[in-house]
Amino acid sequence: MTRRSTGRAAVAAVALATAVGLAAPGAAAAEGGRANPLEGAWRMEGYGLLMAVSGDRLTTYDVTAHSCVPGWVTGTRTAAPGPDGTTRYAMDDLALTLTPKGRNRAVEREEGGVGSKTLTRLDALPSLCTTPAPNDPLAVFDRFWENFEENYPFFAAKGIDWHAVRDEKRRTITPATTADELQAVFVDMLRPLGDAHTALARVVDGQPEGVFSGQRPGSTVETDELAARARQASAAQLTGSERLFADGRLGVGRLPDGIGYLRVSSFSRYADGGHQSQLDELDRALDAVLAGPDRLAGLVVDVRLNGGGSDALGLHIAARLTDRPYVAYRKVARNDPADPTKFTRPEPITVRPSAGARFNGPVAVLTSSISTSAAETFTQAMMGRSPKVLRVGENTQGVFSDVLVKTLSPDFIVVLPNEKYLTRDGGTFDGPGIPPNVRTPVFTADELAALRDSALSTARRMLAEDVQDNQEQ
Repeated sequence: MTRRSTGRAAVAAVALATAVGLAAPGAAAAEGGRANPLEGAWRMEGYGLLMAVSGDRLTTYDVTAHSCVPGWVTGTRTAAPGPDGTTRYAMDDLALTLTPKGRNRAVEREEGGVGSKTLTRLDALPSLCTTPAPNDPLAVFDRFWENFEENYPFFAAKGIDWHAVRDEKRRTITPATTADELQAVFVDMLRPLGDAHTALARVVDGQPEGVFSGQRPGSTVETDELAARARQASAAQLTGSERLFADGRLGVGRLPDGIGYLRVSSFSRYADGGHQSQLDELDRALDAVLAGPDRLAGLVVDVRLNGGGSDALGLHIAARLTDRPYVAYRKVARNDPADPTKFTRPEPITVRPSAGARFNGPVAVLTSSISTSAAETFTQAMMGRSPKVLRVGENTQGVFSDVLVKTLSPDFIVVLPNEKYLTRDGGTFDGPGIPPNVRTPVFTADELAALRDSALSTARRMLAEDVQDNQEQ
């Protein structure tokens, strides 16, 4: 799925799973007299997912070693296939494409996401998928545990013995265990992970309710009051009023010494419609800061209040801030349910210079522990830029993977990560997050009370010094 902030992902997934029916694959459909090469059942490399294509309909199934349940993604074909067989499927404002690669392979790409996924043809759906899955408390518990056992990459890094957790908690489950009691068990299992890409949602009276979202211990919790005070403190340093875009999720302003300011408080929901509508609104904001009549001496990009969204939108900003292509990161996904050390082949994700107005001068990125998910992949992408980008503030949240949204039962859905975003040396920032080059207070009680913004002040000063040094050389 395309990246969303965790709480919205869980709630949206439940809403979609309960609002749409899932069709089983049927007889081969024809397109202009030719058999549809995508018709049939497919297994995705990694991700614990099967796909079934039947006529104009695409459906998914969430699978583990011992279970198969209908997934939450169901798409309808939007147009005739392209010359290479690429077919687009949409569901509300989400969309993906499938491209056949011969008879037995296909590639999936998600609009708003980055990278691709490989599919291998199956002769038919497994028998587990053709009969209703049991939904008694023990079966649902086992499904929850297996989804993490087969997909979660970070148990070793977090010092969690997931098998010991199962042994402790499973003995508490009986046929009489209630949904509320099962929810409490799941939350007890999720909380020690300290992972902001884990979440649990519940369907109550047909409506989705997020009941738990993880978070790295010690990180700041965003509130409306905190966000308002933080924006006041930042605005106090601007030379004029901040121009707002995307219903306030993007802000553009000017700082002293010819330095531009771009606030990116989300990488989602910029406009109604699909991914192109989001890009168009983002370009409006970028043009306002990069294509104005006044020449920029430097630029501050502020993602401190950014809870995530689409990786592709972050790469779009990076593409406006470089004159040469470079690798942002390499994506891998867990690819062996029995071996947490095995991953898919690394896929390089490249930043390519935009055709629009670009800026290749000094840039600073402001980060905080609220900077999550796509805000972090954007920050990681900027680390490959030349000239180097200055990072100011505090560590990001420490979650990078796109999230898997897994149906457990008619009552529960769970969210978890299964990918790594690799650095040049093969490491990741999962867990502690990306550290700043210069550490400053961010959103502390003293800073907010005094409407002080040390991170922005420091970035302004250091960019101005950089500009002056370049002028004197």
